[in-house]
Amino acid sequence: MLRYIFWRIAVMIPTLIVISMLVFTIIQLPPGDFFESQIAELRAQGETANLQQIEELRHEYGLDRPLPIQYLRWVAGMLHGDFGYSFEYQLPVSDVVGDRLWLTILVSMTTILVTWLIAFPIGIYSATHQYSWGDYGLTFLGLLGIAIPNFMLALILMYFANVWFGVSVGHLMDQKYLSQPMSWEKARSILAHLWIPVIIVGTAGTAGMIRRLRANLLDEMPKQYVITAHAKGLHPLRALVKYPLRMALNFFVADIGSILPSIISGAEITAIVLSLETTGPMLIRALQSQDMYLAGSFLMFLAFLNVIGVLISDIALGFLDPRIRLQGRSTK
Repeated sequence: MLRYIFWRIAVMIPTLIVISMLVFTIIQLPPGDFFESQIAELRAQGETANLQQIEELRHEYGLDRPLPIQYLRWVAGMLHGDFGYSFEYQLPVSDVVGDRLWLTILVSMTTILVTWLIAFPIGIYSATHQYSWGDYGLTFLGLLGIAIPNFMLALILMYFANVWFGVSVGHLMDQKYLSQPMSWEKARSILAHLWIPVIIVGTAGTAGMIRRLRANLLDEMPKQYVITAHAKGLHPLRALVKYPLRMALNFFVADIGSILPSIISGAEITAIVLSLETTGPMLIRALQSQDMYLAGSFLMFLAFLNVIGVLISDIALGFLDPRIRLQGRSTK
């Protein structure tokens, strides 16, 4: 096991190097840079831009240097904890992310926990009561949750909240707390607004997990080892939890690689519709405005979380399922 972990960590280094090259290349693909985009936007609005000051800024941040030099400076800065400077916000990237990162983690982690608490009992019930009225009803609701996009559900909820209750659904806190430091009043406001994005974002994830858990349990329960457990007199609930449920959790553990990046990125389109103060809309805006250091740092952080998540899921699968081996064995 330790040898496998060390080997995977060693492989992560060249993987992240290649990803950093791809991220930097993709960010540089649009013509021009952030300052040229600003000049074009000012001219479109009929305003004049201070070209000398912009050239000084381009020289200060090395945007007038060859691309390989820019890439090396960017990577070297990240290795020292310097994620660069956000041109649009005129602040270091670490300061720009700030509270948005913690709010995104709060929303995503709460959504994941609610999804697990709802999906596991329903998935187990549907599998153990196959083709019952409860199974049909829950299956219909699950398919409905998968079919409706999150952003559409957000628009529907916003419409009915405004028409029926005369309230505006959106944001993660009252407007007066947006620029204020964390306090008990701000925390209570966040908790009061939190349930709306959790319900909307968690709908599709809950429905998908119910369907997958049900399908995996139905695949495992007819197998011989489950029949043997029942024949030996093991309690049905204990037999279910100890054997088929454990095997059916493989997909759940394998999803860790995608869950970790989603905690940071969040549901971007839904966050834009609901005007949530999370990192998703900030990432999209950074890509649109070619704020390269902000966008590049986001993408590299997501890639790092993805690589770490895949490593954790592979190791966890080795402990969860005895049929999985992290290294092959020689056969005669």
